[in-house]
Amino acid sequence: MKSRLDQFMDFLRYERNASPHTIAAYRRDLQRFLTFLKENGWSPDRADNVAVRSYLASLYDEKLKKSSVARKLAAVRSFYQFGIRKHWRSDNPARVVATPRQEKPVPSFLSEEEMADFLDIPESDRWIDLRNRAALELLYASGVRVSELVGLDLDDLNLGDRLIRVAGKGKKERLVPFGRTAEIGLRRYLEKRPAGGKGGGPNALFLNNRGARLSVRAIQRLVADSLARTAVRRKISPHSLRHSFASHLLSRGADLRVIQELLGHASLATTQKYTHLDLGHLLAVYKKSHPKS
Repeated sequence: MKSRLDQFMDFLRYERNASPHTIAAYRRDLQRFLTFLKENGWSPDRADNVAVRSYLASLYDEKLKKSSVARKLAAVRSFYQFGIRKHWRSDNPARVVATPRQEKPVPSFLSEEEMADFLDIPESDRWIDLRNRAALELLYASGVRVSELVGLDLDDLNLGDRLIRVAGKGKKERLVPFGRTAEIGLRRYLEKRPAGGKGGGPNALFLNNRGARLSVRAIQRLVADSLARTAVRRKISPHSLRHSFASHLLSRGADLRVIQELLGHASLATTQKYTHLDLGHLLAVYKKSHPKS
């Protein structure tokens, strides 16, 4: 008989359509929780809220960040909720335990001028250089996550309508538009794109020099290398291009719900953090619009 942890992993994989990354993280977090229970004389079936709070206290003793503690608590809550569904628990001892209050840092992003400098890549006809330019242009033009970018296949690209079909979190698909500059970059890259090899290469939109699908790590290195050519000296990641995409749309008057759809956010609350990005723009709008400003 499968262990309850394995059953929960199957539930995440087949019923919740969770990503492999999410499944692996939940397994690590829950294995740590179950080990803690065993070492302290609690069984998963009878552990109460005191056991859960003691577990959180042990995490704080290890100086874990509040965000990490909150994620581990969320895993425990989901596990016990699954236990109620499967009738091996009648209650969820983690439900009454408060989630640690987290700081909400403003996401890093580039201004429009900094982004123009970032994308000002020296001209080259080498296919790898054309790929790099196309990947960065598309990342900014569409606002997709870096994992979504490297997961794109040739069939997901519609150059005529300037659309890409993106498989987001929970395997939810959405169509995302991109602009003329990204289209030009993609066409130039595709003209010289080599035939793909192993590892999904035949169908992958972006290939590495071995003909396999380009990795997330490769995009991270590409962003770092491109950033080194600019005057920007703060920490910028591939995700910062996604933040820049949302910030620039918002500052030019895009509706927040439209941005939510483009980013693939399940909740508008997730998108609302971008309202804090451009204080200068918000003040200018206020002064222009409010009769008593």
